[in-house]
Amino acid sequence: MAQAVDFLRVVNEGFKGQVVIERTEVLTGDLDILVRATSIPSIAVPLSLVGTFGVMYLAGYSIDNLSLMALTISTGFVVDDAIVVIENITRYIEKGMAPLQAALEGSREIGFTVLSMSTSLIAVFIPILLMGGIIGRMFREFAVTLSVAVAISMIVSLTATPMMCAKLLKPEEKRRKHNWLYRASERTFELFYETYGSSLRWVLDHQRFVLGITLGTVCLAVYLYIVVPKGFFPQQDTGRLNGNARGPEDISFQSMSQKLIQYVDIVRSDPAVDVVAGFIGRANTANLNITLKPLSERKVGPERSRNYEACGSWQLTAGKSAFIPDSSVSGVPKSAAGR
Repeated sequence: MAQAVDFLRVVNEGFKGQVVIERTEVLTGDLDILVRATSIPSIAVPLSLVGTFGVMYLAGYSIDNLSLMALTISTGFVVDDAIVVIENITRYIEKGMAPLQAALEGSREIGFTVLSMSTSLIAVFIPILLMGGIIGRMFREFAVTLSVAVAISMIVSLTATPMMCAKLLKPEEKRRKHNWLYRASERTFELFYETYGSSLRWVLDHQRFVLGITLGTVCLAVYLYIVVPKGFFPQQDTGRLNGNARGPEDISFQSMSQKLIQYVDIVRSDPAVDVVAGFIGRANTANLNITLKPLSERKVGPERSRNYEACGSWQLTAGKSAFIPDSSVSGVPKSAAGR
């Protein structure tokens, strides 16, 4: 036992420790870069949304389903502006430029791109903003909130984001080596970059051809806007119709009941109609609920059900209602949203 103790004492006295590999420095460096890079959009996004809340307050808007939907959608646009600016500034820092100079140069270079992106996004919602009627008033708050969020995001991305990049982003150490996943993904990104560069050079070499395609696309968009049916809800062949019959103001309930029976008989005589139900709402108005036969039996497609004038039931009703004095009838197809 004494020999063992002496042996351990000799070993401990002659032992000198030295750190050969220190992995915590690499981990700490990666974590520091990650925190610095992600903190910038983490500040830019709430800042843009808070500015949107201020404009909403001045416009008299409240937080409802439409404004919340606009804020939710705008979050993706807001963070995208910040990331675009950060990536361009980081590219200059990786080339060896000082953070402050990289922030100035990167924001100056990418400024017009961010401006054009935000302008195009706002232009998308201008038709919604200019819509009239109840639908336009309903979605005006949505369009204004989303457009304001995009505009404030553009301002924040060109002012606060470069400033934070100059203070938070640091040059990367040259001696630091990346793992195999980083190197493989970097080669993939470089391949995409080279492919995009070659396609861009081809476009610049064939400007007249590309301009012709652009003008053709604009003309095609105008043509499609004219010929494509437009509406709040898409027209669908649900096999159901809603109708209204109206008599004079001084008509009695008994007389209106007789007229309703005549209307029901006229509609029921159409071969495409399966069931007709009618009831009197007020003294001089009546409602008709019409269920058509299956499409395979009535052979009337959705294109003929877009409006009641083109449907056989209402053609028949409009033709025969002239024989029912002091009354009128109208109707529309029932959409899937009205189920």
